[in-house]
Formats: sequence, structure tokens, C-alpha cells
Amino acid sequence: MKSYPIILIVLIIFFGLSSCISIKKYNEQRTTCISPDQMKEDVDFSYSKLKEMHPQLYWYISKEELDFKFDSLKRTIKEPLTPIQFYFKLQPVITSIREGHLALRIPRKKFTKKEIKALEHKKGIFSRFEYYIKDDHLYIIKNNDSIENIKPGTEILSINDIPVSEYIKKYKKLINSDGLNTTFQPYFLKDVFFNFYTAEYGVNEKATIKTLYDHEKKIYTLKREAKSEEDLKKDKAQEKRTAERKINDYVPLSDSYNRSFKFLDSDKTIAYIKVKSFSQDYSSTFYKETFSKIKTANSSYLIIDIRNNYGGSLYEINNLYSYLTSEPFSLIKPSQVTSISTPLKTNYFRKSNPFQYIFKSLLYPTYFFAQSFSTYKKDGSVYYKMRADKPTKPNKDAFQGKIFVLINGGSFSASSIITAKLKHDKRVVLIGEETGGANDGTVAGFYSYQKLPHSKINLPIGLLLVKPNIQFSNTKRGVIPDIAITESMQDIIENKDPQLDWVINEIEGEKKAKQFPPTSKDL
Repeated sequence: MKSYPIILIVLIIFFGLSSCISIKKYNEQRTTCISPDQMKEDVDFSYSKLKEMHPQLYWYISKEELDFKFDSLKRTIKEPLTPIQFYFKLQPVITSIREGHLALRIPRKKFTKKEIKALEHKKGIFSRFEYYIKDDHLYIIKNNDSIENIKPGTEILSINDIPVSEYIKKYKKLINSDGLNTTFQPYFLKDVFFNFYTAEYGVNEKATIKTLYDHEKKIYTLKREAKSEEDLKKDKAQEKRTAERKINDYVPLSDSYNRSFKFLDSDKTIAYIKVKSFSQDYSSTFYKETFSKIKTANSSYLIIDIRNNYGGSLYEINNLYSYLTSEPFSLIKPSQVTSISTPLKTNYFRKSNPFQYIFKSLLYPTYFFAQSFSTYKKDGSVYYKMRADKPTKPNKDAFQGKIFVLINGGSFSASSIITAKLKHDKRVVLIGEETGGANDGTVAGFYSYQKLPHSKINLPIGLLLVKPNIQFSNTKRGVIPDIAITESMQDIIENKDPQLDWVINEIEGEKKAKQFPPTSKDL
């Protein structure tokens, strides 16, 4: 019995060393050039896997056009490239499919646990700012640490002597929304800009930026500073999972909550729910408690804010919808897959350490049995069984008043699914911008993670065609708001919210009209 701890220690050391060797091998491969023939094989592999598993590959691009793009790409590959250089050639072709969920994973450098711990004890260079992108311009809109006293509204003209416009033009080609709308790209690009940058240039200790503010140009050298003891204590405190943090889905990285609720007036007639991500974690408890409070307060108006919400759980939006309707409903149509074997292509053992691999192996027969009976055929197509396409009853605390929903280009995936359904059922007034996700559905659900044979780049392929249960618009666009109101950079800097302000003013106008109805003389 006493030998078990020793064996366990030996195994931990063994697997730790194996992990370090694996990381070293990966990083070496990442900087090693691949031959043109090998890259062309990776191109063919990518396209063949997309045709095999993607259930709506030619939704926004014809087969002839996509064939041409892949063939043209292969003709441009004439010299050896590193995996990351190859990524910047292949990803724009993947982007042309115009499916926002479909993207190669950029081959970033991997770090050992020791290196990760060292980085955790330092502040980031670029992550301490918040950004805004318009056209080919990048602006700082928030400087929480007052670094170099850089003012909100400052434009970054160059990074390490390379114009920012060049980065933006290059990185724009790597991302896309669902379909033909253009609202998603600036929202998503501002969030991933420095992910692309650090993948391309590494995690460095300093960077030089040239800026423009109020017609004055300045040069700053940003450095990766060590965190103070107070910073480290704050990091540790943020990791604690209190009951409130669980229910509101606390995010330590941003020191904020994914879900929040409040009344916007003293008499509690206006309820406000903000959801930054449909993460599902403790969401049932959140909505149960929230709508109980709204019902008790007898609120007349509800505002749901899903701006900058990139989506998430179908279960959560199905549950949320049950609080917004008085009739039984089916949120989505049956979800199509390419074949009955598709559910078994989801990389069951992906990212499993040796211990998890052993545990999952024991459970695999159950998983295999469940997935094997998870599909059915109808009218010549194959569908995956989903709870969200079954009839759902309205919740007993369902809101019966007037509902406003705030949307913008950052409303994507599940946010667009629920928005499209609410608009179709005439349950809400939509305020803001066209959503970044498509009105008529998307391809996501769960993924098959394919690794390209030579470059080792990962290609996650969505396996489910998920469509809201509506009459489709067939416009290849996002969900269009009833009232179009945009938010400027200056609005954000000054903490103004023209979209929410419009709703509040509309509600106040309705309240006054009810309080002082027009008399026969007025008419």
C-alpha cells in the first residue's frame, strides 16, 4: 500500500517530462519550413474534410468558386514556408466560405508550466488597454492603469515601426461573420487583434508604439511590468467562486460577470438583464431567480442586452426563451448533419492527459452507444436529436409585458438564433445594429478537430446545421433591428449609451401616455 504514492510521484514526473518534450517538439515544428508539396497536401486534406463533414459548405459560396479558390491557392505555393506563414495563406480561403465559426487555429507558441507561471506574475503589454476599430484604424478607448497617461481616443499608428493599417488589412482576411453582413468584423477583430499579433511576433517584453491624439504624435515604449504583491493578492481573490459569482458567471480575467440583472427605476417597472455570453454555467438558477423577482415586482417592461455576446449554449437560450413567451414553442428546426456517423467524429479523447484517457476509455462504450443512436433519417437527410428542437412549455414565471432587446454586430451565433426567433414571433422590439450572426442559422453545435498532416494546424469543423424555427429571410444577412441606432467611439469613451437611452425614452413616453391619455378635446 505504501508503494502507491511513490508510483504516483514517478508517473507525475514522467508525464511532466513528456509534456515538456512534447511542447519543445511542437515549438520546433512550428518554426520549421514545410515543402510546397506537403502544403498542397494539407490544402487538399482541408478541403476534403470540409466536404465530408460540413453540412452546408456552399451556403454563401458556390462549389465552383470555392474549387477555384483552393486550386488558385495551390498554384501560389512555390517555396517552403513555416506553419504560421502557411496559415496566413490558407485561412483567407477558409474565410471566403463566410461561416463565422469556421476557422483554422493559428499555430501559437506553446509554453511550459514554468513559463506560464512566470507570465502570470507579469502584466501584459497590450491586454491592459481596451480597443476600438474603425476601417483601418485602431484606437485605445480605455486605459485602466493610466499607462504613460495615454488618453482614451488615442489612435495607435504603428507597432514596432509597422503601420497598424497593414496589420488590420492582413488580419481582416482571417475572420468573417456568417453570410454577407459586415457588422461582426470590427467587434471581433478588436478582441483578437493582439492574439494574431503575438502568434506572429511572439510574447515579447516590450513594444514601441507611435500614437496620435488631438493632432499630436507621440512615441511610447510599453513594457511587461512585474505584478505587485497587491496585484497578485487581487488575482488570487478573483479566483474564489462564491455563490453570487457562480450564478452570475464571474470572469476573473475581466473582473466582470457574464450575467447581471437590475431594475432601472425606483418603482421597478423596468427590468434589465445583460448577458455577455450564453455559457450555461448556473444559468438556470440565474433566470429562475431573476424572473421570479420581475414577477414579484410586477414589472411592465423588460430590456435584454445581448450586445457583444458571441453566443454559447443552445440549452441556455432555449431556457431563456421559455421566460419570454406565453405559448409552447420549438426554438430551432431539426439540426442536420452529413451522415449517421458524424457524431462519432468529435475527437472524444481530445486534450486528454494520460489519467483522463484511461477514465474516458472506460466510458467510451457508453459514449459510442449514445452517439450511435443520436441521429435519424427523414426525407433523405440525416438529423441529430436535440432538446432545443422539441416543443417546450412556457415557464410559469414567463414575462408578460413589453420586451426590448439590444443587439449589435457583436451579437453572434446563439445570440442571433434567439434574436431571430423573437423577431419572427413578434415578441420584442429590436434596437441597435444588424447582428454579426446570420438570421437564418449557422453551422456549429459540436466540432470535429482535424489536424493538417504536415503543418499540424488544427481545423475545427462545425458538424451541426442549426436553424431557428422561423420563416427564413434568405437574405444571407444578420438579424435586422426594428430601430437602427449605432454607437460611436466617443459614446463609449464618455460612457453614453444611445441604444439604451432610446429604449428608456420610449418607455417614459409610453408611461406618460398611459398616465395622461389624450382627451376628446386633444383629438
